[in-house]
Parts: sequence; C-alpha cells; structure tokens
Amino acid sequence: MSTMPKYYKRVFDDYQVLVKVNPEDWTGTELIIHPDGKVEKTEMEFDDEIMEDLEVDEFVAGNALEFNLYLAKS
Repeated sequence: MSTMPKYYKRVFDDYQVLVKVNPEDWTGTELIIHPDGKVEKTEMEFDDEIMEDLEVDEFVAGNALEFNLYLAKS
C-alpha cells in the first residue's frame, strides 16, 4: 500500500466531513465544515480498517487541494 495520505469526504444535509488518512502510521485529520463556514479540526488515530469503515459510511475519494484549503481556514 502506498504511504501517501488518502483523502475522503462526505456531504451531509447541512455540513460536510473531510478526512485525511496517513496509511504509514494510521494517523490523520478530520475536518467538519459547518454551514456558516466554520471549520472544526480534530487530529485522529485510526486502525488498519479505516479505509473499509469510511467506505461503509459512504465516504468518497476526496483530494488534497480541497482538504488543505479548508485546513488553512481552521
């Protein structure tokens, strides 16, 4: 598996969640983007099943540019 970070996102009714996963050490960051534009950032520690968990939770592939633009606002 590549050690490059993987990005995922899911849009809910009134907010969206972006996730960055570092498969090398299973750490990452979750960003919650609220309707008012506020960005909530949480550092995370995952297990090796996170990719499957995100798929089950209907997350789709995201991209580094979108993630990092929101991260800059947090």
